[in-house]
Amino acid sequence: MDVFDHDAGGISGRRPLVEIEEGAGFPDGLTVDAEGCVWVALWDGGAVRRYTPAGELDRVVTLPTPRTTACAFGGPGLTDLYVTTARTGLASPHPLSGSLLVVPGAGKGLPQPAFEG
Repeated sequence: MDVFDHDAGGISGRRPLVEIEEGAGFPDGLTVDAEGCVWVALWDGGAVRRYTPAGELDRVVTLPTPRTTACAFGGPGLTDLYVTTARTGLASPHPLSGSLLVVPGAGKGLPQPAFEG
């Protein structure tokens, strides 16, 4: 996963934030929490990982479904982590594959502006 510098004119300074080791899954959807840490769902990894702004692995939330697709904070106080999953292409999917999973009290999310379009 890479990070960029940004300003009103665009992005520059591409550089790696973290390397996901082989066999751990592939980065899919992600969110940023109130501490500036990146939470990333790992497709075929059955987990969501939290990385600090320095790129250090801080936390791993292991899930029973192999195909985690995205994550976002919600609920009262934005402290629950919601994780979407997929069941596509699995020969024998876990019963929860394709579900929306909730990890209560996982962290603290940021408020998001309402969609204007």
